Amino acid sequence: MMTDLSDPRAFLSTLFAAAVEAADPLRALARALPEKPKGRTVVIGAGKGAAQLAAAFEDLWDAPLSGVIVTRYGYACATRHLEVLEAAHPVPDAAGLVAGQRLLETVSGLTEDDLVVALVCGGGSALLPAPPAGLTLADEAAVNEALLASGAPISEMNAVRKHVSGIKGGRLAAAAHPARVVSLVVSDIPGDNPAFVASGPTVPDTGDRAEALRIVARYGMALPDAVMAHMNSAAADAPMPDDAVFDGHEVRVIASAGQSLSAAAAVAEAAGVTPVILSDAIEGEARDIGRMHGAIARRIAETGAPFAAPAVLLSGGETTVTVRAKGRGGRNGELALALGKDIRGLDGVCALSADTDGIDGTEDNAGAFVDGATWDRIIAKGHDPNALLAANDSYTGFDAIGNLFVTGPTGTNVNDFRAVLIKGATA
Repeated sequence: MMTDLSDPRAFLSTLFAAAVEAADPLRALARALPEKPKGRTVVIGAGKGAAQLAAAFEDLWDAPLSGVIVTRYGYACATRHLEVLEAAHPVPDAAGLVAGQRLLETVSGLTEDDLVVALVCGGGSALLPAPPAGLTLADEAAVNEALLASGAPISEMNAVRKHVSGIKGGRLAAAAHPARVVSLVVSDIPGDNPAFVASGPTVPDTGDRAEALRIVARYGMALPDAVMAHMNSAAADAPMPDDAVFDGHEVRVIASAGQSLSAAAAVAEAAGVTPVILSDAIEGEARDIGRMHGAIARRIAETGAPFAAPAVLLSGGETTVTVRAKGRGGRNGELALALGKDIRGLDGVCALSADTDGIDGTEDNAGAFVDGATWDRIIAKGHDPNALLAANDSYTGFDAIGNLFVTGPTGTNVNDFRAVLIKGATA
């Protein structure tokens, strides 16, 4: 049945809502609860959706439990038994330092009869600073700032982070030994490798510090001398997956971008719009990926190939932004603005690019809408869209024309969601 596409923003918002609902904490956790232990159940967690995961776990777990969760400022929610702490994201602060230490203390002194449930989702890297001996919080913050400005994909960022930490790269799980650890992970990582989500505090991986040093060199990162000295020493080595301290541990990815895109596709199909999932693991410069989406949309709109309209292009993953200036806006806004350049003047195409956690970078919006008139509307408001792109300042342009997409924190995080609707002549 054909739906009314006269309000494309409403249609795209419905697809976003379906994607977020597919990653709902209660639904995701209900499918993945571990067996109850003989001893204690200790719950730990970190990430922008960790508090909501904790509240859902309390509702599902019919046995005693205790533990500590850390989330971003403003992302907490009510819990009955689990303590929720808040810290800074994306650049770590002193509150995060205290929270990381609390998590390490929470899993210490356990026995083999005890169970540690780790609720891990995107954002946990910044929320869990734990500088190793000889380094400071300022050093770890400098590493994070350099990574965010580098343009490196999230998997490479986290490969570096885990070598400048006393808690990432499986070290939190190692600290829980001999207790059994079950990690329940909401993936915001292209490819869904759980070891890369939040830099894997409870999930080790095989990447070594030589790889981390190559990444630092590849992107020309200027890190503090103390950090480089640490990374060039054996003290930076993270435990490997075959270490005996991880025996009996389990890792379950309970929600991902792929699942969310499939949910959005089902809604589109039911509305008579052909869904085309390009990929759930797209990486690269946000402006380049935006123009790629725009080019595909233009071809469909103008030629009816390779898909007939009405159709909607869906994609996920995590793009990056090489920071060139101190403008406002995150990767989704930058992607949308670049997309707008390629569909300028094109009727019947409207797109949404947004972060499923509800916050694009450090601003108050999840992302932005863009269509064929966006570029010229921004110009009419006195702004040069090309200059805004050059200054990483997409927020200013979209704010000027009322195209920001604002949801507030969603309580989950499976990374970016992109939907490009090509209505066609009859829609």
